[in-house]
Amino acid sequence: MAEILKAIKGMNDILPPESARWEWLEDVVRTVMRRYGYQNMRTPIVEPTALFVRGLGEVTDIVEKEMYSFEDSLNGDKLTLRPEGTAGSVRAIIEHNFLYEGGKRLFYIGPMFRHERPQKGRYRQFHQVGAEVLGFAGPDVDAELILMTAALWRELGLKVGHDVSLQLNSLGQPDERKAHRAALITYLESHAEQLDEEARRRLHSNPLRILDTKNPAMQALVEGAPKLIEFLGEASLEHFAAIKQVLDAAGVPYQVNPRLVRGMDYYNLTVFEWVTDRLGAQGTVCGGGRYDGLVEQLGGKPAPAVGWGLGMERLLLLLQEVGIDAPSTAPDAFAVVFAGTPLPAVLNAIEALRAKGVQVVLNPAGKDGPASPKSQFKKADASGARYALIFGPDEVAQGQVAIKPLRDGGEQLVRSLAATGDWAETLLPAARS
Repeated sequence: MAEILKAIKGMNDILPPESARWEWLEDVVRTVMRRYGYQNMRTPIVEPTALFVRGLGEVTDIVEKEMYSFEDSLNGDKLTLRPEGTAGSVRAIIEHNFLYEGGKRLFYIGPMFRHERPQKGRYRQFHQVGAEVLGFAGPDVDAELILMTAALWRELGLKVGHDVSLQLNSLGQPDERKAHRAALITYLESHAEQLDEEARRRLHSNPLRILDTKNPAMQALVEGAPKLIEFLGEASLEHFAAIKQVLDAAGVPYQVNPRLVRGMDYYNLTVFEWVTDRLGAQGTVCGGGRYDGLVEQLGGKPAPAVGWGLGMERLLLLLQEVGIDAPSTAPDAFAVVFAGTPLPAVLNAIEALRAKGVQVVLNPAGKDGPASPKSQFKKADASGARYALIFGPDEVAQGQVAIKPLRDGGEQLVRSLAATGDWAETLLPAARS
């Protein structure tokens, strides 16, 4: 017997009924995106390695340790499975001159890949929803992006300030960060004996990331470090203040977190995260911010940009943790077909109902014909269907079908097969009728 092949560790199959939760989440995301004027974009899973080296920065954890990179055996190109969605989105916009007619609001849903130790809510193949806005420089767009995430939480049933909380910061502009970086390095060098191995490695390559350390022994040191907001100029502070004013007016609670930074080099001004305390150490559900320098960094004409990304696996875990489940995917009706019933009449009736929007499941016959009525009714009940459509040879011969309620104890009725359009809607739940 051949060896059973299994999926790669950290790259998971998503099968029914779990896949129904994913479809529901994707549907809610698309609904919210449409309300805000966002259009869907789809980019390749494989990109040139140089895109991420240039876009994310050579000294980021993603580029240094987490990318799945390989050499194309046909032409020697260096390629990488995308570890995040922003760089590829910007590459596509530059390549297709997509900002020629003005700014764009875009979103994507798809798999990303990072080579790391798999754990609950954190996988080697994971899925992201991303929203990217390019061509608009004002704080109104930053604020609207944050309001859109708050709207998404509401649509999903999550409570802002309870299930998820907003943290906010400003990274200022490159020259302001440069001044802060110099002061930060000087401060950390003066306390070198308190730095752990990771902090010492990052001290001169990416010192801002040290502020995000989870090492308890370094928390007091980090709290006393120079704060970036103290180095921001008037324009950066005004941009930040405008966002906070919108959130205050909208009643969206937030906390200014001066230690909130980003692992990628392309961020400036606004950064934010939606976090939860319900998932242990994996507390970030959604993160984003402004990245005005990335378009030029990747070879395009300078253009402002801002966006966010959320991990679908982590969000689904959170929804499960707080007891929010996807709506039922049970069919409206289950067709029970007795032996001797003409199949063409049955399938014609079922197709007519489906054309009216009724979800009907047919129990397939075996090689010896239909299963026993008892077996079919058992399957009908297990399917969660609200009705059983009973196709017996006598009823069909008279041009009729019996309809038996399975959930509310109502009376069994008989309906005309020739007039399905007159009664099909009675099989639909109120939300779809």
